[in-house]
Amino acid sequence: MVTNIIFLGIMGGPELIIIGVILIVLFGGKKIPEIMRGLGKGIKDIKKVTEENELTKDIKDISSEINEVSSGIRKMTSPTEFLKSKKK
Repeated sequence: MVTNIIFLGIMGGPELIIIGVILIVLFGGKKIPEIMRGLGKGIKDIKKVTEENELTKDIKDISSEINEVSSGIRKMTSPTEFLKSKKK
């Protein structure tokens, strides 16, 4: 991740212009919007997948917390557990 930040810090205006000119020469003016559109869709799909993974992780965390609370409630309301705690 650090190398990406350093790399982006090194590239400036002149470098981006040179890359743009090279892209126009290689692909032509008509193909560049199509390429950029495809690139944008790919980035959007990647973001969607990572957000879904984070949502799944959050749901699993909440589910495990609910299970812990419900098992604690079961222990507190169970007559056998109540008698065991009174004997101690």
